[in-house]
Amino acid sequence: MKQYLSFFRIQFIAGLQYRAAAWAGVATQFAWGGMTLLMFWAFYQNGENQFPMTFFELSSYIWLQQALLAMFMSWYFDEEIFESITKGNIAYMLCRPCDLYRMWFVKNMAVRLSRVVLRCLPILLVAAFLPAPFSMGPPSGWLSGILFLVSLILGFLVLVSFSMLIYISAFYTLSAGGIRIIATSVTEFLTGGIIPIPFFPDTLQPLFYALPFASMQNTPFLIYTGHLSGADALEKMALQLVWLLFLMGLGRLWMKRALQKVVVQGG
Repeated sequence: MKQYLSFFRIQFIAGLQYRAAAWAGVATQFAWGGMTLLMFWAFYQNGENQFPMTFFELSSYIWLQQALLAMFMSWYFDEEIFESITKGNIAYMLCRPCDLYRMWFVKNMAVRLSRVVLRCLPILLVAAFLPAPFSMGPPSGWLSGILFLVSLILGFLVLVSFSMLIYISAFYTLSAGGIRIIATSVTEFLTGGIIPIPFFPDTLQPLFYALPFASMQNTPFLIYTGHLSGADALEKMALQLVWLLFLMGLGRLWMKRALQKVVVQGG
């Protein structure tokens, strides 16, 4: 375990060096968050139906989404991992006295967390002082705040576990580009990254919540805003834990099978 913690620390510190990129990301996320809010504001002002979330709840949801984007962005993949598989450098990794699945898992965690540390605080501070209803409010209660933190960790681990499956799929393809595009598109849509899940038809929501994608960013954000509370929040968090254990177990099993048939040409 000590070696993985050291590897995490090295990768995390390395990620903190890209400060110019972080400030550029903050500016981009402010612009994107503002445009998204204005789009929904027009929708709220001209809509005739009852909306599933108040605009203030939606505003908190969107600012959380932008502040924690680096943690939950489904399109981020480590190019070094894909190149190590396609170019044969994985042979060197297999010589190291460590578990390859754990090493890649820890690396993905460290890179994502280092980026979110640099970006989230400026976004949260500014969003908190924006005029209502475009500002971001506090959690709906102290219990929601605690559940949000626990659910946030679970959702983050579920996303990384799912990303590991995409990395492992590269063992079976000449190029992982196609799988990455499909996975990114599906994940971004079903996690509520484009449209929050409560805005989908009632007939589709149970299906969306049952899939692992809703256990990523959607569940913790809805707990924060108070849309999920009490027994509903605990039920969704239990589902997060189930999907985490399933995806990690599947990933480790698939990695074990993939490494039994690794072929490295040349060298």
